[in-house]
Amino acid sequence: MSNIDAFSRLCAQLAKLPGVGRKSAQRMAYYLLSQPEDQVQALADAITTARTKVHECRICGNYTDQDICSICADERRDGSTLCVVRDPRDVAAIERMRDYNGKYHVLHGIISPMEGIGPDDIRIRELMARLNGVHEVILATNPDIEGEATAAYIARLLKPFTDIKVTRIAHGLPVGGEVPHAVHQIVP
Repeated sequence: MSNIDAFSRLCAQLAKLPGVGRKSAQRMAYYLLSQPEDQVQALADAITTARTKVHECRICGNYTDQDICSICADERRDGSTLCVVRDPRDVAAIERMRDYNGKYHVLHGIISPMEGIGPDDIRIRELMARLNGVHEVILATNPDIEGEATAAYIARLLKPFTDIKVTRIAHGLPVGGEVPHAVHQIVP
């Protein structure tokens, strides 16, 4: 195998990363080839270690390298409030705001009949099993068709739990809109 084949393979693998096109993959490949071998090996080791050691938290489904993630293990967090999100990236985004002090439940997907994903294919059963002591569930799925369908489905499941308040995150304020209309409680 020639060096050009190895370079092309590296570019092809980098281009598979989300948001990385052919030109960006080439820039990254040239950069990696210009770095000392120990730095490139450190990157490769970090990728391999993360892939083998990081898994879902047994409570919330967020990514962790421990049995329980740091958020679930933190006793200072409000366990009576659960924020339901699509994937671990959403947890990271909400945590960056530093305004939320409750706990999370990661669905690892959304209901999408077009892709053959139903309620049994995401972590809804696990959510229902976590409701003891929960007083509020915040549905923080994206405001697209699948996210709204998933939120509505979960809200219907939670309706019989009259002691649990079900809310939906705000999705922005349209031009000419009013604040009371931006934040609303789901009433399925």
